[in-house]
Amino acid sequence: MKRALFLASGAAIALAGCSKASNALNDNQTIRRALSSAESLNHTLIGTHGRAKVYSDADVDREFRVNGFDTPSDSSYARLLADGFSSYRLPVDGLVERPQKLTLAELRTMRSYDEATRHDCVEGWSAIGRWAGVPLASVLALAKPSQSARYVIFHCMDRASDGTPYYESLDLTQAAHPQTVLALDLNGKPLDADHGAPVRLRIPTQLGYKSAKWIGRIEVAADFKHLFAGHGGYWEDQGYEWYAGI
Repeated sequence: MKRALFLASGAAIALAGCSKASNALNDNQTIRRALSSAESLNHTLIGTHGRAKVYSDADVDREFRVNGFDTPSDSSYARLLADGFSSYRLPVDGLVERPQKLTLAELRTMRSYDEATRHDCVEGWSAIGRWAGVPLASVLALAKPSQSARYVIFHCMDRASDGTPYYESLDLTQAAHPQTVLALDLNGKPLDADHGAPVRLRIPTQLGYKSAKWIGRIEVAADFKHLFAGHGGYWEDQGYEWYAGI
């Protein structure tokens, strides 16, 4: 089956854009039920099996658009940026048998993914970039999720204007997809700060808001309902789909 957006959500999400989803469509319970129904079917039929299209270098947008929240400006991120991320450590913990704290150098030794894929924003624009990094499955294999693990939660270093931390989540099936990666490079260069340095999530099979930037911690968990509004991500807590397959 060709991958396609099940956007019974399409009109609602396109109008919502990448700002807080507070318009009448998102507040309409009939539409919210339709979104939930489409999300479940989309995830079941499409999202864990197909691969995103891979493009040639001639298709790549060399000036890849910056989107999302502002680059972190707190002192912790400033220190990481100042030392070239040599002091960065990526905890991989929670329901795992072997918790990890990976340096950027260690992640780079694991780098085995390099593809040009398209980023599709919920606002309606798209851009093609060449992404290189580590398959998320390889990192999770080091940590060895326990039998009770069901989800992977990404705690990020950026925050909304009200101070709420950005976060995202995937189930273990989505996390195992070969194109779900921890990106380290964009268009042949290490990620810069505005594009999510030192590590960002890259999921070309889902809409762009799932590709969280500035990853500070990866938590393996049985559920995510205890976090914030309990829907599995910052934008999901505002009314967006948790599974955003394309």
